Amino acid sequence: MNKPEPLDLGAVREQIDAIDEQLHRLLNERGRLAQQVGISKTASGATVDFYRPEREAQVLRMVKERNKGPLRTEDLLRLFREIMSACLAQQEPLKVAFLGPEGTFTQAAVLTHFGHAVRALPLPSVDEVFHEVESGAVDFGVVAIENSTEGMVINTLDRFLNSSARICGEIELRIHHFLMGRMSSLEGIKRICSHQQALAQCRLWLDEHLPGVERVAVTSNAEGARRARDEVGTAAVAGATAAEVYGLNILAPQIEDRPDNTTRFFVLGRKTFAPSGQDRTTLLASIGETNTSGALVKLLEPFAQHQISMTRIESRPSQKRKWDYVFFIDIEGHLEDAPVAAALADLQKRASLLRVLGSYPRAVTAG
Repeated sequence: MNKPEPLDLGAVREQIDAIDEQLHRLLNERGRLAQQVGISKTASGATVDFYRPEREAQVLRMVKERNKGPLRTEDLLRLFREIMSACLAQQEPLKVAFLGPEGTFTQAAVLTHFGHAVRALPLPSVDEVFHEVESGAVDFGVVAIENSTEGMVINTLDRFLNSSARICGEIELRIHHFLMGRMSSLEGIKRICSHQQALAQCRLWLDEHLPGVERVAVTSNAEGARRARDEVGTAAVAGATAAEVYGLNILAPQIEDRPDNTTRFFVLGRKTFAPSGQDRTTLLASIGETNTSGALVKLLEPFAQHQISMTRIESRPSQKRKWDYVFFIDIEGHLEDAPVAAALADLQKRASLLRVLGSYPRAVTAG
């Protein structure tokens, strides 16, 4: 049996160097083409004027469709997001607000969606994220809207009742929770601080391993990590990045109760963008007396009649009078799609309230 020829590592490295040179040249050419379509060229325009989420979604879908390996789709999606982020930020980076402080999952969602060539601005509350977007102080904001384990983030949902912000994108982020603190073992833990959603997502693990230990809900996971850094006996549940930011020891990794634990985030902006081909629309709707027989059926009939898939519905108090409700509804498609437009026209005739909160590209993930 013939032995295979030994690999000429020098020749392989020369090929890699040549490919790197081609990649470098092509990346700069991409940047020049980005300039030609207006980015960092128009004196009167801002970077946000040239941001097109529908176009980015289309590019990422093409990356996903044509990938045959050996590189993972997840890695290639991340790489192309960073390329688009760098091209967009040639003159000035986008300003994107999120619920701070640094080290939150929302910050991770910002960087996942927009890349690292943005100014990610931490704010102390979800209300302030909405306000900064509405006022034009930032280009976009990112807020958590629901978790696959614990459901809706109610304070975010309610903020849409009186907001002019538009939903112009969504992000899906796999969430892994880590127990962290200054101590070296679980025995030194007297209390655990984290956002109430994170505590709920780790309830079974905490019940089993730290029964009887006080759990304190705080404004964010990063705030819990800050307290764990500053307080004796305090541990936190947060993402791995928070341990790095606040100098904490990882006491237990990935303690979430469900391995598929995922949080969905909304990207907030001030306008609706064009269809991407794979879109979702979020509505706020109500109908007369919502406690009367058949009210909800009447409200939803247009979607069935026009064959529109509804993917989520949530009811919330209208904050106008007792036992009166509004409905947050997600449907497949863009408001410019003919079936969606027809369904919304019919819905408008029977609804006492109808607002399109946004039509936006569905999240592009490796799965």
